[in-house]
Amino acid sequence: MTPEEIKVALGAGLLSFPVTHFDAEGEFQPESYRRHVEWLSGYDAPVLFAAGGTGEFFSLSPNEVPVIVSAAKEAAGKTAIVSGCGFGTHVGVEMARAVEKAGADGILLLPHYMIDAPQEGLYQHVKRICQSVGIGVMVYNRDNSILSVDTLKRLCDECPNLIGFKDGSGDIGLVRQITATMGDRLMYLGGMPTAELFAEAYLGAGFTTYSSAVFNFVPGLAVDFYKSLRAGNRARCEEILKDFFYPFMAIRNRRKGYAVSAIKAGVRLQGFDAGKVRPPLDDLTAQEEEMLLKLIGPWKR
Repeated sequence: MTPEEIKVALGAGLLSFPVTHFDAEGEFQPESYRRHVEWLSGYDAPVLFAAGGTGEFFSLSPNEVPVIVSAAKEAAGKTAIVSGCGFGTHVGVEMARAVEKAGADGILLLPHYMIDAPQEGLYQHVKRICQSVGIGVMVYNRDNSILSVDTLKRLCDECPNLIGFKDGSGDIGLVRQITATMGDRLMYLGGMPTAELFAEAYLGAGFTTYSSAVFNFVPGLAVDFYKSLRAGNRARCEEILKDFFYPFMAIRNRRKGYAVSAIKAGVRLQGFDAGKVRPPLDDLTAQEEEMLLKLIGPWKR
């Protein structure tokens, strides 16, 4: 896909990040992963993100990422695949080129590793990665990688293939300033953990879509909520929030890292052999998995 084509696809509907499947030894399990991606591709999600945050990007080796992207492309049919990309600039450039070669339709540039950086450093980091590939790039505004309005504007001027802005900061004032300044130059994607909890606020700030982690295991419910949100059916949104998302949030908040671990548990409970999360994350307890199983009962496949 050209950068403009992936930009259009990203803005066309609900998005999600498949978890990365591992076997009993903690190695990538392509067969189960492809079955899961194929299942998800049957729902209304125009783009899936391979090896993203929910896909445990932070625990993958750089060599694993293009392999995962290739497996996703094999299974996704007409659904576009955007790859996670990140770490430092040198590794990020190598990874960007590798996933482009593996068939990725675009890149989501995740926050760089560990340290805080000045705006000029962030500008050079994003610019070099954008200019290393021909596919579209989205930046992820979160944690130690918060771009100012001026820095983002400079990047838009210098990098034609910078096509998207994803926000996980929760700073509505900043993101509203960005949407007002950049207009339709970028596609805007909500990226808070359990994004449905923030979807109404981000819609008001000019974000037309978001990435749904729970789409991994209750895709029908996730699509129902998204369509209700876009249709202005607030009553239905509140019903789903109370019946599912607030109870899910209570499970997710029991321990750090459960924003990923609870999603992977949900995938396993839906019958996919996704395996355990890799350290430094830890899996739900048996009791917590029972709580989650009860919650997803109405949407069990």
